[in-house]
Amino acid sequence: MKIAAQTVVKYVMALSCAAACLTVPGVCSAERVKDLASIQGVRQNQLIGYGLVVGLDGSGDQTTQTPFTVQSVINMLQQMGTNLSPTAAANLQLKNVAAVVVTTSMPAFSQPGQTLDVTVSSMGNAKSLSGGTLLMTPLKGADGQVYAIAQGNVLVGGVGASAPGAKAIVNHLSVGRISAGATVERAVPGGVGQGDQVYLELNDTDFATASRVVDAVNQRFGAETASALDGRLIRVHAPTGSDEKVAFLGALEGVNVTPAEVGAKVILNARTGSVVMNQAVTLNSCAVSHGNLTVVVNTEPVVSQPAPGSKGTTVAAQTSQIEITKDSGQVLMLKGGASLAEVVKALNAIGATPQDLLSILQAMKAAGSLRAELEII
Repeated sequence: MKIAAQTVVKYVMALSCAAACLTVPGVCSAERVKDLASIQGVRQNQLIGYGLVVGLDGSGDQTTQTPFTVQSVINMLQQMGTNLSPTAAANLQLKNVAAVVVTTSMPAFSQPGQTLDVTVSSMGNAKSLSGGTLLMTPLKGADGQVYAIAQGNVLVGGVGASAPGAKAIVNHLSVGRISAGATVERAVPGGVGQGDQVYLELNDTDFATASRVVDAVNQRFGAETASALDGRLIRVHAPTGSDEKVAFLGALEGVNVTPAEVGAKVILNARTGSVVMNQAVTLNSCAVSHGNLTVVVNTEPVVSQPAPGSKGTTVAAQTSQIEITKDSGQVLMLKGGASLAEVVKALNAIGATPQDLLSILQAMKAAGSLRAELEII
């Protein structure tokens, strides 16, 4: 179905009506299309570059351990017309220079002259980038083309001080940021959709949500405006003119959709012991046993001193003591259909720590008692 340019006014009016509908009871739970999906082709592009930070106060790379820093300085001097002899290059000692990696994200539709914030990260053994200046660094995309140039003073959100036998550091000193430190030199080619078609990509694959988005769009703009290709991709017919398409997409992103209910899910972070569960998590009837076994090994040095006149030697040895403590186990009965609050309360009642929850929830899932998707990150 093709949409004529004259119907753009209807789309803008429909967007105004959407704001008025927010006052209707029951609509507040709906979400906008722009919160549930993105338009295919509208994306960020990652940029990366290698450069040098100069002007450090003796906190730069140790050149004996980071030869690439010295080589980069030599190459830069050669490009500026200064050639060093092999002897001078070999004896070059740099304390105020650090090799860094510069990264940033180039937003969609970026044009030459636009500025970007960049992150500067030390890749050598520099102690701090505080007070340094990033020299001109080309930023390349995945295709190897230069899309931006970065340069500027590095701002480090930390402080550190050291003295013989003492050292104090607040925050991280080897990563800094330059606000508006990069200038876009090349635009990323591409457009939104081909002809009269654009594609919506749901953030999460869900057939029910995709169907509801299609129904809401068709109800707003007319039948056959949108059609679902699968559980993530939705095809939408749009005007062909650039002005009309922009107005249409603005109205499209404002369409309210009530997404499908989120399934039960438990997220486990094995490194930090964090456990996050949504309200849909429930349990079937099960019994949980919890007990702790503690093993403590103490090793102390022992020095064997020979008797006077025995012509013996002093021998250093170690003695070890092993202590095993076993706490009494507890068995807790969890009734079927327990809510999230009841699950957490029951596990806390038996003294389960976050690390214990990792094992307990995995065992519940294996036993078929945990009615939720278990994801370990």
